[in-house]
Amino acid sequence: MALGKTPYFEDVIIGSDIPGLEKGPLTTAHLMRWSAAMENWHKIHYDKPFAMEHDKLPGLLINGSLKQQFVMQLLADWAGPQGWAWKASFQFRAMNLVEETVRVWGRVTGKREGPDFGLIDIELGIINDAGKESTPGTATVALPYKNGKPLPYPFVPPKL
Repeated sequence: MALGKTPYFEDVIIGSDIPGLEKGPLTTAHLMRWSAAMENWHKIHYDKPFAMEHDKLPGLLINGSLKQQFVMQLLADWAGPQGWAWKASFQFRAMNLVEETVRVWGRVTGKREGPDFGLIDIELGIINDAGKESTPGTATVALPYKNGKPLPYPFVPPKL
């Protein structure tokens, strides 16, 4: 899903899923490019013999920062150009390996009204093609009201 239309706060239903984001299968080229861009030169992301023999891992690991970027891409895509991915929190509980396809998912768990915009609470995670959850978390997205003012730029979070 690319940046498209921003959903209005009033149209979001608690319990509804937000459109998922699928990436993969992730290859060693993806991991190497991400490692280079992030200047993360830990060999567990691109040197399979090192990862498996030295660190005793089952294969090359998908970078945690790459999984973090996938989560934020999901939130930004869903929020659209008039919404804001305000915050996200997640844990890396399982490894994802090269050649896996991962899917980032999200589900609306709550809504809070503010004076100028609404906040949407989301449960989220990353599962691999075998259905294993690796990165559970939560997020909050700010959305405009119908016929309301645009969200401030830069976004100033409400005092909760």
